[in-house]
Amino acid sequence: MGPDCYVGLDLGTSGCRAIAIDSERRVLAESRVALPASRHGPSGASEQDPNGWWLAVVESLRAMAAQKPGRILALSVDGTSSTLLLCDAAGQSLAPALMYDDRQAREQASLIAQLAPGDSPARGSGSALSKLLYLVDRVGPGKAKYALHQADWINGKLSGKFGISDENNALKLGYDPLNRRWPAWLSGPSIPAGLLPHVVPVGTRLGPIVAEVARTLGLAQGVMLVAGTTDSNAAALAAGLTRTGDAVTSLGSTLVLKLYSDRPLNSSRYGVYSHRFGDGWLAGGASNSGGAVLRQFFNDTEIARLSRQIDPGRPLGLGYYPLPGVGERFPRSDPEMQARMEPRPNEPHAFLQAILEGIADIEAEGYARLVELGTTAPVRVFTSGGGAVNETWRQIRERRLGIPVLRASQTEAAFGSALLALGAMSRGGQA
Repeated sequence: MGPDCYVGLDLGTSGCRAIAIDSERRVLAESRVALPASRHGPSGASEQDPNGWWLAVVESLRAMAAQKPGRILALSVDGTSSTLLLCDAAGQSLAPALMYDDRQAREQASLIAQLAPGDSPARGSGSALSKLLYLVDRVGPGKAKYALHQADWINGKLSGKFGISDENNALKLGYDPLNRRWPAWLSGPSIPAGLLPHVVPVGTRLGPIVAEVARTLGLAQGVMLVAGTTDSNAAALAAGLTRTGDAVTSLGSTLVLKLYSDRPLNSSRYGVYSHRFGDGWLAGGASNSGGAVLRQFFNDTEIARLSRQIDPGRPLGLGYYPLPGVGERFPRSDPEMQARMEPRPNEPHAFLQAILEGIADIEAEGYARLVELGTTAPVRVFTSGGGAVNETWRQIRERRLGIPVLRASQTEAAFGSALLALGAMSRGGQA
């Protein structure tokens, strides 16, 4: 039969990944399936067909189960933050899902700005709440039963119970994680409060996967479904954050900072918000800078080769602020901000070094911003994402931050979700 195991399922921007671990946190099996790219439009649209997610989930879990890792006891799902769809009572999506980077809901964001507190994560055209109002206008009033995030909808497909979310995913829909309730300002006539999901703590047991669905996925009956989190929070959990002052920097397409704090921290101006995380809070923000800038000039092979020619102990100090396009959200809030990437050195490795140093400067400014807003200073930084493998960059960042910068032992969000599944079965808890 093999050991008892626990599965994490991660739905990212471009792929779905499943990881099975045992009670000792050892990886037993894993699989990855690509997702179709988002459809983008001139109005700021970024949309995906939710049915494509489900097909990827089925394929990924089947491939993982075929490796026979052991007796699967529980499964937890994470998804991209602030990705939202509307569905009917049967869970059928009524329109394409609006992805985390969709910015079509500008008019709706103006309405929310009149209702929501100044530090609410529900403010802004990228919030899940703005997208909810946009989608209601798009599909028509009275047609939807539930507003669900990416992970919520997959959980509904697995359990047969739609209309449930977790405290982390619900944050940008307006949920108050401090008082653990939907706030009173959401009950106004402009907000379709009846569409809001029932919210449970991260790690809550949601019930078993439907038997027929389990057979389709190649799973045994009785696999427990556990409430998950957002993809970046799952990655932070995988990285090993355990105490106040621990931080994780995700070096993916964008630069995402998360800092384990003993208090919540919110600033809508700088896109800073806090999730409940264990016994504390995970405060952070996301810059538009990151790997997407590097990809405009270098491929992975070139980055690896040129990085070996860089002396991280001799900074160029050119003061770059690398951005892939116009606008920045954190640690500076300026929708019209332009990239600063001049002067350009003649040698390709020096140009790469200037970009790496510039992103490291943004990282340092980001953590300084979090401290300025009232949280504890980081004492060590774990690194996840594709950029975590670059040792030269790690040394540049460690020199700039002045604290230890460590590569996370586990960098996959799916591993963090598997830890949630393991933890839920260890301590119990029913929705």
